[in-house]
Amino acid sequence: QTRLNGIEIQVGRTGKLTPVAKLEPVFVGGTTISNATLHNVFELRRKGVRIGDTVIVRRAGDVIPEVVGRVVGAPGERAAYVPNFRMPAHCPVCGSVVVREKGGIDHRCSGGLFCAAQRKQAILHFASRRAMDIEGLGDKLVDQLVDGGIIRTLPELYKLGAAKLSALERMADKSAANLVA
Repeated sequence: QTRLNGIEIQVGRTGKLTPVAKLEPVFVGGTTISNATLHNVFELRRKGVRIGDTVIVRRAGDVIPEVVGRVVGAPGERAAYVPNFRMPAHCPVCGSVVVREKGGIDHRCSGGLFCAAQRKQAILHFASRRAMDIEGLGDKLVDQLVDGGIIRTLPELYKLGAAKLSALERMADKSAANLVA
């Protein structure tokens, strides 16, 4: 059990917006958890979870932390009215309109690869072991490449040279050469 301090939105590779619980850190299944998935707005409503609630957290499939539900009657529960969470009308990353197919569950950013979050996730997916298996191209480096405007499309990865890469933060000449190789 822990306290739900807030809810943030994560934008995935396909544009899916996922509510993420920001929690008081709690030790669960061998690791300290401070973020947990809330899946989607309908699941969040079904569980009746609101910011400030004491919630139950578990590791779904022993991997992904998720909020199971709230603890009814917890001390200090909902001392003040906290409105239900609402999905934003615009993407929190790029400002594009958020859409939901009629009868669908998922809310999505309509920005496509214009959205930096979708672009980052697309690059990470492309570079993953099960795809192109580009060793050394991780979260931090992709953040620098996209946030710095160095990469806007996937083919631009192949135009990167060791000199350009070694100029980045925490990237030595050897690491840059290994990544290019």
